[in-house]
This record gives sequence, structure tokens and C-alpha cells, in this order.
Amino acid sequence: MNEKIAVVEDEPDLLRLTAEALGREGFKVAAFPDATSFLRSLDKTRPDLILLDLMLPDADGLDVCRAIRGHDARRSIPIIIMTAKGTETDRVLGLELGADDYVVKPVAFRELAARVRAVLRRGKADAADQKISLGNGEFTMDPERFEARLSGKPVELTTTEFKLLNLLASKPGRVFTRDQILDRLWGNDKIVLDRTVDVHIKNLREKLGPAARFLKNIRGVGYKIDN
Repeated sequence: MNEKIAVVEDEPDLLRLTAEALGREGFKVAAFPDATSFLRSLDKTRPDLILLDLMLPDADGLDVCRAIRGHDARRSIPIIIMTAKGTETDRVLGLELGADDYVVKPVAFRELAARVRAVLRRGKADAADQKISLGNGEFTMDPERFEARLSGKPVELTTTEFKLLNLLASKPGRVFTRDQILDRLWGNDKIVLDRTVDVHIKNLREKLGPAARFLKNIRGVGYKIDN
């Protein structure tokens, strides 16, 4: 395994326990008590996944998430947000800013490890995936290279956005229900908001620009790609 996980959490005991729990699962863990030390570390090393608390002493976790997604070299790093806030609005906002998943504190460490593994799996393209082309090459996806292009220009997608779009585009014309999408992307690890899929679809539409016309919402059923 040996994937590198960056844990950003200001509560010392929770930071230590989280790092120890993930370490027992075989992950390499770098622990950070604040946003400043974490962001500084990104200049030297790139984690495979970021576990990010929303309430940090020196920055809003949502601003940190936004900064990572706005940085060309870092925007594809998977992010799981941790929050003690119980409202759906906070969690949806995190997803809209590009987080791949979320956990609500107090954290159940077995669930946390399962979610980390699930997000990391979504970031690894299946070798059987085929290159996908829509609109006579207007939009293309190469799963092996984890690369998407619109009119020849790169489109920066999060791991979850890429896997979601790859799923829909792999079978043009087929409607995938929300439950099917959740099952394919989250599997047995899914404990997510009903709106999770809709939020990721919204983000995809914004990033795809004119190619968003291929992404269809079948009201009350789910989503599909029409080529």
C-alpha cells in the first residue's frame, strides 16, 4: 500500500489518533496541526490524499481546499474533508469546492480508513478502460493517463469527477441512476449525502463548458452521456 496521507487537524489528540489509525492500515502519514505548515510542505512533497479539517486555527479549511484546487500542480490530489459541523450545507459546500468525500467528527477510524481506500481506488484508472471521444474529438478522455481534454486543452478534474465522467462516457446513451453511480464509485464504503452525485455533476458541467451538452439529466431517474 504505502500511499502517503497528509492529515491536517488542529486537535492534538485527534491528530495523533488519526495518524496512528491510518498507520496501522499501512499508510504513510504526515501530520500537520495547522494550514500553514501543511501548505508549506506541499512545496517539497506531494501526498496521495489529503485529510483536511474544516476548522483550523490559522485558516478556514474550505479556503485551503479552494487553494489546492486552484493550483495546477496540486488540483488532482484527492481531498477528504473532516467536519464537526452537522449541517448538510457545510458538507455540500466542501464537495462543490472540489472535495472528493467527507467524514463527520467524531471519526470512526474503520470508516475513515474505508473511505480513504475508496477515494484512492477511484483515483486509479482501470487498465481495461478505453479512451473516450465525444463530439468527433471535441472532448476526449484517456483513463490510463488520467487526462481529459476539451478542444485540445486540458480539463482539470478531481479524481471523483474523472471517475464519474468516465463511468457515464463508457456507455453513451445508457442512463445511470444515482444509486448505481454511488454503488460504482463508492461501493460498500458509501455513506454519503443523497446530493453527492448531483454536486459532482454540477461541478462537471461548469468545467466541461460547451461539452456539458453531452451530459444529460433524466429527471427523476439519473444521468447519461449522449454522443
